[in-house]
Amino acid sequence: MRIVDEEILQDFLVEADELLVQLDEQLISLEAAPDDGELLNAIFRGFHTIKGGAGFLGVNSLVSVCHLAENVFDRIRNQQLAYDAQVADTILKAFDVIRAMISALQQGERELQDAPSEVLKALESIYRGELVAESATDEALEDVEAETDDLIAVASPPLALPDDVDPDGDMTDEEFEALLAQRDALTQSPLAEPVVELELPDGVDPDGEITDEEFEALLAQRDEKIAAPEPTKPKSAVSTASAAKVTDVKPKPVEVPAAKPVAVKPTATTTSPAAAQPAAAPESTVRVDTKRLDEIMNLVGELVLVRNRLLTIRSHDGGVEALANAVSNLDHVTTDLQNAVMKTRMQPVKKVFGRFPRVVRDLARKLGKHIDLELRGEETDLDKNLVEALSDPLVHLVRNSVDHGIELPDERIKNGKDKTGKIILAAEQEGDHILLSILDDGKGMDPDLLRRKAVEKGLMDELAAQQLDDRQAYMLIMAAGFSTAEKVSDISGRGVGMDVVKNMITKLNGSIEIDSKYGEGTRILIRVPLTLAILPTLMVSFDGDSYAVPLTSVQEIFDYNADNVNFIDNRKMVRLRDKSVPLLFLSNWLKPDQAISDFKGYKVVIVSFGSQRVGMVVEQVNGQEEVVIKPLGVKLSNLRGYAGATITGNGNIALILDVPGVVERFQ
Repeated sequence: MRIVDEEILQDFLVEADELLVQLDEQLISLEAAPDDGELLNAIFRGFHTIKGGAGFLGVNSLVSVCHLAENVFDRIRNQQLAYDAQVADTILKAFDVIRAMISALQQGERELQDAPSEVLKALESIYRGELVAESATDEALEDVEAETDDLIAVASPPLALPDDVDPDGDMTDEEFEALLAQRDALTQSPLAEPVVELELPDGVDPDGEITDEEFEALLAQRDEKIAAPEPTKPKSAVSTASAAKVTDVKPKPVEVPAAKPVAVKPTATTTSPAAAQPAAAPESTVRVDTKRLDEIMNLVGELVLVRNRLLTIRSHDGGVEALANAVSNLDHVTTDLQNAVMKTRMQPVKKVFGRFPRVVRDLARKLGKHIDLELRGEETDLDKNLVEALSDPLVHLVRNSVDHGIELPDERIKNGKDKTGKIILAAEQEGDHILLSILDDGKGMDPDLLRRKAVEKGLMDELAAQQLDDRQAYMLIMAAGFSTAEKVSDISGRGVGMDVVKNMITKLNGSIEIDSKYGEGTRILIRVPLTLAILPTLMVSFDGDSYAVPLTSVQEIFDYNADNVNFIDNRKMVRLRDKSVPLLFLSNWLKPDQAISDFKGYKVVIVSFGSQRVGMVVEQVNGQEEVVIKPLGVKLSNLRGYAGATITGNGNIALILDVPGVVERFQ
């Protein structure tokens, strides 16, 4: 596929990517409702639409696998074939191949090898109704996932341009038609669709532009003639390829009704997801280059800094009414503009959630478990960068719930539970934060076992372990090298991963909490800001310099009182509601050579991250302020304790403190 209009290709890839997200959910939902005609039709149309676009672009290897998958679903929706577990496994493997091909095209590859022969043979066997030994099929498909990583190879026959034609320049319609004819001659196969002649309505110029309705009518006419070719000759005939050459007119994306995946294991009582809700209304969306959005966001950030400066001027010159009014107007406009631009960066959390039905389904089958997955709050919006950053941590946490949380069916029945476990993945907005939760009704965690394991692994001594309350004990699973698994598997047990999850959430200025009840289940709660571009902070100062503390970490503020401070293990602690909280004196860090003995008038800012709480002793608290995060630069990027810098309302530079990094420097 060397010669292609890049603009058309990019349009195809955007549409194909959206269809893949829908198909991923719908294929899993179909296992819970294999007789849902509406859902079957939606899946059939999804494969058909991808095949049509790939065929026009000449991606024949993609056409082949989509065509076979489409044929299988045609038989299923006509009740000639049952969608059982074996068929589902094969279709999902084929779907992985299609996704890998689309991904390769998105990454700039233009020559793809054929789909793995094992997948094509399995699809053909299912379509023909042949009985395939399940064990043999499984073994054959085991290597498909690895093969899809090597899809970049020569598959489509090279097309020869005339000697006098520049391959990088514009080409005429005649040259384009000649290439299409050459491609058709080189790619004759039983999988290729027959080229049929289509009849245009009277009054339509076959060489001119056609409307969307006329193009849709041509597609419908083509499908009818392929199914039952008519002997009569059309008045004015054009081929599908000829109709499609009008690049200004592209077919509308097929609106596929979104089916909410609620079940990973089929159950008799599960209702049809597609029937449970109406088809989604067409979205009015505009695709914008993210680089342009980043530039706009940066400009808005500068505007916010100007607003902060003017607000500061107004507070020092309250008598100038005109200036006060102007600043107030600027404040409103800037806030509205900031919110509007932030919304352009927002994406539904469904972008993250959409992959989990497949993850849970495959892992549950591998482990022999029955699991229902319920997704809640999929339409909750958050920053695009957060959507991408949260994907891997959430996958790890969900896999842990499947592997460690949900018990095997026999064990659940023995403990008086339903044999089918349940995992709930939910999202909701709380102020300027997003709450993500993973809840399972599995075996839960034993805090006493976690304390013993921490001592055995040398993470702490026995006295320190016994002083941990249950919530602190649950957070031990986030420690590096900590694991309760009796044996190592390819899924878990190595003691790596959970500490990485914690670090990634912390880098997003978020927090993670764990609550569990032994024998009943576990709930993991993640709190992250709506956006990473603008950060609400508490401004503090020491020795005339300003510092910003992320507001998400701040719990409370009170005056420093030496009478409430005592020493425990050579560390200064403050008593706060019957609990001792360690104190961190910023003066010891920022001015180590300047000994301060009297902290009268200082403030204690209680901050938390994870299950830890510390009191930061600062000279002054200056109030809240939204700041624009600026990176420190390459030379200072590894400096612990700082998350970046910003410009404050009075025009000075303030460093943004990274709370976990600050605590680490003190320890």
